[in-house]
Amino acid sequence: MKCPYCNEDNTKVIDSRPAEENSAIRRRRQCENCGKRFTTYEKLETMPLMVVKKDGTREVYDRSKIEAGILRSCHKRPVSPQQIDALIDEVEANVFNLEEKEVATSVIGELVMAGLKELDEVAYVRFASVYREFKDVNTFIDEIGKLLKK
Repeated sequence: MKCPYCNEDNTKVIDSRPAEENSAIRRRRQCENCGKRFTTYEKLETMPLMVVKKDGTREVYDRSKIEAGILRSCHKRPVSPQQIDALIDEVEANVFNLEEKEVATSVIGELVMAGLKELDEVAYVRFASVYREFKDVNTFIDEIGKLLKK
């Protein structure tokens, strides 16, 4: 496992424990080169999941894409890394619980938006503006109006 800080591939496991209701193993690692610590997760890959994009192309499911979108929408918001990880885990669990070989990006996007709406409304509007391709200010106002009604 490569160190995310110095890219050295000589790391050691400090601690291992079950995670996510015993469906994964959480490992704390320490880099032998720079001494920094980081966490990795080991999960059982049950079946390869394909994601069907808006244009009909297919690609392998990639957790990091969900993470990148959520991180961008939560930038400079009062949302902790633990809350972000929990949301990503929740979305991923929901996607895999569908037990489908292919999942549309629209399904994943709606799951992310539902989680962000509960977590932080500003992050939700940020994500929705990109995901739903808001064209103008009126679209923003409409979405904010929906939030205010609830």
